[in-house]
Amino acid sequence: MTDSEPSGKPQLAATSWALLGMLSYEQELSGYDIRKWIDWSMRFYYGSPAYSQIYSELKKLEKRGYLTSRVENNGTRSRRLYKITPSGLDAATQWAREAPVEPPSLKHPALLRITLGHLSDPAALKAMLQEHIAYVDQMQSDAAKEARWAGADPSWAYAKIALDWAERYYTSERELTLKLIKDLDEAEAKFPKVGEDAKIPWPDPTFWYEIEKQVEAEDAE
Repeated sequence: MTDSEPSGKPQLAATSWALLGMLSYEQELSGYDIRKWIDWSMRFYYGSPAYSQIYSELKKLEKRGYLTSRVENNGTRSRRLYKITPSGLDAATQWAREAPVEPPSLKHPALLRITLGHLSDPAALKAMLQEHIAYVDQMQSDAAKEARWAGADPSWAYAKIALDWAERYYTSERELTLKLIKDLDEAEAKFPKVGEDAKIPWPDPTFWYEIEKQVEAEDAE
């Protein structure tokens, strides 16, 4: 624990808390095991870190005394197994109970392309969104499958709730994407028509600030 870190409130990356959470069941797990568990569950709503990131965070946690590790040899194959320590379990429990929840950070590549749609065209954007729907459908199907199998063991009851939520999320994402495809037709009709050599139409910055003033005035009413 660093000198600048408040006593009893360790500052860890979100990935570290996820790893401690995986190990809070108090079983020995390898980095491969942890990655598989994350792929089965957390990837639907928190992403799946690379193996390099997992092993890097595991080393940091072990250095803090939150984990111990040992090498298990099985003939010609060996693997390092990690186990949570009492202090690691205490820290993870405190985090789960008391740490404030940060607002979710949404990074949506498809929407970024829509925002910059003036650099593309509706047909290309619709094709991109159809690919996104295919991805969403696969994630929804996978989440539903994992949620169903999570119901096989009572110790996964909370994980199942999260997976059920993930299935509903991707169902909603599909509906929102279909609406985006419809909205592109309206955007195409409204967008200023320009010739091949014309400059891409874009509001002057002074216009942005004028709109901002109007919004502020409206909010003040």
